[in-house]
This record gives sequence, structure tokens and C-alpha cells, in this order.
Amino acid sequence: MFKRLSKASNKIRATVKKWYREHRVLITASSVAGTVIVLRSFGLLQFLELAAWDQFFRWRSLEAVDERIVIVAINEADLQKFNYPIPDGVMAELLQKLHAGQPRAIGLDIYRDLPVEPGHEKLVKAFETIPNVIGIENTQNENLLGVRPPTVLSEQNRVGLNNVVVDGDGKVRRALLYSWLSDGKTRESLALKLALIYLEDRGITPQPAKTNPKYLQLGKGVFKRFKAHDGAYIQAEDRGYQILANLRGPAGSFRSVSMTDVLSGKMPPDFVRSRIVLIGSTATSLKDFQRTSYSSGLLDSPDWISGVELQAHFLSQILSAALEGRTSFKVWPDWAEWLWICGWSWVGALVSWKVRSPQFSLLSLLGVGISLSTSLYLAFLIGWWLPLIPPLIAIAGSAAAINSYLAHLQEELKRSKEFLQTVINTIPDPIFVNDKNHRRIVLNQAYCRLIGQPLSTLMSKTDYDLFPKHEAEIFWQQDELVFTTQEENENEEEFTDASGTTHLIATKRSLHKDAAGNLFLVGAIRDITERKRMEEELKKKNAELLLSEDRLRYQAYHDPLTGLPNRQMFYERLNQCIEQAASKNKLVALLFLDLDRFKLINDSLGHDIGDLLLKGVAERLKGCLRGSDTISRLGGDEFTVILPGIPGKADAARVAEKIRDAITEVFILEDHKFSITTSIGISLYPLDGQDKESLIKNADTAMYRAKELGKNRFEFY
Repeated sequence: MFKRLSKASNKIRATVKKWYREHRVLITASSVAGTVIVLRSFGLLQFLELAAWDQFFRWRSLEAVDERIVIVAINEADLQKFNYPIPDGVMAELLQKLHAGQPRAIGLDIYRDLPVEPGHEKLVKAFETIPNVIGIENTQNENLLGVRPPTVLSEQNRVGLNNVVVDGDGKVRRALLYSWLSDGKTRESLALKLALIYLEDRGITPQPAKTNPKYLQLGKGVFKRFKAHDGAYIQAEDRGYQILANLRGPAGSFRSVSMTDVLSGKMPPDFVRSRIVLIGSTATSLKDFQRTSYSSGLLDSPDWISGVELQAHFLSQILSAALEGRTSFKVWPDWAEWLWICGWSWVGALVSWKVRSPQFSLLSLLGVGISLSTSLYLAFLIGWWLPLIPPLIAIAGSAAAINSYLAHLQEELKRSKEFLQTVINTIPDPIFVNDKNHRRIVLNQAYCRLIGQPLSTLMSKTDYDLFPKHEAEIFWQQDELVFTTQEENENEEEFTDASGTTHLIATKRSLHKDAAGNLFLVGAIRDITERKRMEEELKKKNAELLLSEDRLRYQAYHDPLTGLPNRQMFYERLNQCIEQAASKNKLVALLFLDLDRFKLINDSLGHDIGDLLLKGVAERLKGCLRGSDTISRLGGDEFTVILPGIPGKADAARVAEKIRDAITEVFILEDHKFSITTSIGISLYPLDGQDKESLIKNADTAMYRAKELGKNRFEFY
């Protein structure tokens, strides 16, 4: 019972290990992605993500000045002239002059909770008589005591909230549209309050969005409410109805005039007509400034934007969304962002696994990172905020993990190869070691002598690189059988060495696994050619006497070099085919082949290479034809092919083209690599001749014409 349980346990462990090896890339990538998601969930990547978000803003082209908004700036010169706080009388005069210019609305981005004499009664009267003035208040929260607005404006519901929301790094990336106060009432922000006055004449009022009734819709714009985990934010403060800010640009994006110029009458007559006017401080001494996405990074001096201009940006965003459908930023739900991170982590792991070179992997991943950043920037331009930093970290993390594992594999592989090389060099029998891709990685000298090629030529080669296809297929199948079953196997095979000699061998194959899990196939070879020959000689001694006549006949009818039918058998076969074609009213095609530049190869490389080339050509011809076709070698580099019973001329052309293409493939003979072509002449029975002499003569004539027309082609008589 214990043995059975132990065996079952071992089988389960082996299955788990195999599954882990097969899915290592997926597991590694998923683990890295999970780690990145956890880090992100704790807010450790928020700073980097917000920095990337800010950079996208700075890369974006600046938008045109919004002509619907005018800023009346209270600058340092105004403070020196009128003192601070600005007296109520001066403020009243400023409001009256602006009102005379017929603006659509006036927003007072200045806290006026206490009278500032002289002229308080004038200011109260101005508030009462100018109906489109909107004040600002700062509501109380855990950090601020709050600043109340002027009483007369509060009583007439002409007050908007300060809608500035500051992130932890001191930058403003969000705006407040509504807030629900402790008294149970809903308060609108200053920017929204002014925007609604402007949009009222166009019949645009707040409505529940058609896509989601929980969202606010104004005209063409839908304002998705910000949540604590939207985009890169983690547990952000999301009181009230916030939206992601979409500023038009840095400071200086709006028309502006100083308070002194307005009071002194220097403001052009139509400067504020039908526009929204925002009055606020731009004086540095009052420190009413904020940093936004357009501000510089930590290493640069900060670029500030005044509070009044920030209000102008929020107001412009609302107006442009309502009237023009300007982009409002959207984000994915958490689960979609997690899948996004996982997907890019898998990409990083797969690229590293496929490339398997640290240098090329780095270049490939750099391209992936650039593509990702570019695609997310384009998504940003059309209103999507998608994670950038977490996928980049996931890609780098997965790549680092996979490359580390590959380095471990390479080190173990190197050690295993050195060990195996040391062992097999002491064995006199031919030994080869293949990796799981069937490539030779370790060989001893006995194997090199058996194959007839040097070690440098054989290394990293597969069976298909070294042997004829029919032999390579058998070797490959036997190797794959051992890899699949992981059990040793012995099989008798034959192979052709570099000189063209065929050997009978018995190969015993088994698997070796190193500490890193690399699998190797170790093959030990015994040359049984002589033994098999002796066995066959003993068995066939009597039979050979009986078959001597057949041997003589074979030698008389076959070419000794290529084993193809010779000239005598060619004539007999051609006669037979003509007789059969005549009785059955069929066609016979005769192809005359002559190798181009064969004499040059034979003279320059030697007759041995020439003979090997003729054998190679003969083998390729055999692979191109049917069993009923006849291939003959007439002598030298001249071959003939008889195609009996073909349907028509086009069929003969297809066979000729197949032969031509087969012969033009590169030959590798005894470390020589070269190409050769053939010229083919074709004659047809009974179209080109009624007897063999005519057919032979006409095919030969067509062959010479093919040579004259440029070689490496076929021509019909």
C-alpha cells in the first residue's frame, strides 16, 4: 500500500513539474504582473503614474486662447496703488465699469467675508444691482475653517465654491463641480455656476447623462464623476462631484487686463462684451498660486499658475465640453487595468523567451516600451487615461525574470556539455548528444569519423542537415519517441555518410537531465554493416549463384555510377512506350537533360565531386517522377526521362519545370557548396516523331536550343 502511494505521489510531482516547465513563461509573467498590481494597490506607483500623466499634458499641443473668458488681474502694481486688501469702494467701481461692458457673467475669485472700508455700502449696492456677479466661498473641512461669501450674494444664491482639489504632490489635476454640505444642500463650484449662466441663453441646463443617469450632462458634454481609484489614484479623496481636469495649457492661456487699466478706462470697449469675466489675484505676494500637470518636474523650478487662471481653465473645460464636445477623460475599471498589466507582462516574458539574447531582448523590449508609450499617448489625445508605468514595470520585471532563468539554463547547459564531452571522449563507439530541438551539441571523434565530416561542421546540425530526407525522417522519429516517452530505445537504421557510403547501425537512445531541467538525448552507435553483410552473405550464398544472371543483366542495363537505366535499357523502354502508346492512342514525352557547366565543376573540383554531383542529380530526378516514368543516364552529364501515357503537352512542361527547380537547389558535397542548372529538350510522340530515332533526335535538338536561349530552361521541339 505504501509503495503504491509513493509511486502515485512521485507521478503527481512529475506531472506538476512537467506542467510548470511547459507553462513557465505564463507563470513567471503572471507572478510579476501580480506583484506590480499589489504594489500599485498600495499606492507605491502613484507618483510615477501621475508624473507620466503630467508629461503627456506637456507633450500635447497647446490649445487656442478661449475668447469666451477674460481675466481681470490684480497684480503687484495694483496692490501698491490701492493697498491690500482692496477697499470695497474700489471693488465696487471695478464691478460697475465691468458691468458697463455688458459681460455675460462676472466671477469674483476674491474672498470678501468682511467689510474693507471705505466704500462698503457701495460694494453692497453693486452686488444688489449687478445680477450676474457670482462670488466665491471656501467651505469648512478638516483642514480649513472656511471663508464665507458676502451676505447679499449668499442670500441670492449667487455664490460658487472654490473647486480646487490639490493632490498629495501639491498639483491640481481635478476640479470640483458640486459639493454636498453638512446642511444637506448642494453647492455648485464657481466655474460651474458661471458656466450655467453662460449656457442658459442656449437652452443648456444640467441633465442626467443618457449613458449613465448618475453622471452629469451639459449639452454635448458628459462629465464622469471621479472615484477614489480612478486612473493612477489610490484611495484619493473624492468628496463631492469631481472630474479630471483637462487644462488648455500652462499660464497665459486667456485674455487678460489689469484692474488699473479697467479703472482708468484703458480697457477696449468690447473687451468683455458677452464674455465671462473672472476677477482675481495674480500678484506673487498674495501666494494664490497652484501647480498643475503643465508645471515642471522635481528637478526644475516649479511653474505656477494663479488661482484665477486655474478657475478660468475649469470654466473653459465645462464650456468647451458642453458646446463643442471637447474631450473629458475616461478611465478603465480596475479589472480591465489588471488584465492590461498582465497582458503586457506576458508580452515582456514571451519576447525575452523567444529572443533568448540579452542584447536583442533589450532592443526588442525597448521597441515594445516605445510602442506602448506611443499608443497610450494617442489614447490620451482622444480622452483615455490608461496605465503606463505599471505595464512598463511588468514588462521589465518579466524580461528580467526570464533572462535570469535563461542565464541559469545556459550556465547549467554549459556545465552539462562539458561533463558529457568529458565522458563520451573516453568511449570508442560513436556518441552524439542532441538538445530538445534535435540539434547536435556534443559529439566525440568516433562519431565524426563515422559521418565523415569534421566536428565544426556537425555541431548544431539536425538530422535533416546531415542526411538524406528519408534517413533523417527515421532518425527524427526515433529521437522524438524517446523525448516523448522518456524511455530508452534501441533501433537498427541505415545512414549515408559524407562520401555517399551507406552504413547499417544500431543506435541506443536515452535521456539525460541536468540540474536546471535541460533535457538531452544521448545516442550510442554501433556500426553493424560488416556483421549484417556477413549474415546476408551466409544466407544468400546459394541464392547469389542463381541470381548471377540477373546481376549481369542489371549491370548490362544500368549505369554503374548512378544506378539508373543505361543507354541500352533506355532504347528498350522507349520502344515499349511507343508501342503501348500507339495501341492505346496515348502520348509519350521524351525529355533530354544536359547539366550546365558540369565540365567546369568536374575539372575544377575533381571527378569525385563530379561523380557525387551526378549521383545527387540522379537522386533528385527520382524524387520528381512517378514510378511508371523512366530515368536514364546515357553517359557523362546527359540524362533522359520517358513519360508514358501523359494527357498533354502541359503535363510534360510541369514535369520539366519540377525537374529544373529540383536540380537548381544548392548541393553540399564534401564541404563544397554550389548550384548547378540544367537545360531540357522535349519531344512528343506521335507529334514530333513516329519512331525512337526521330524522338531522340528532336529532343536533343530542343535541348541544344534551350542552351542557346540562356540555359536553365526547357524547350519543346
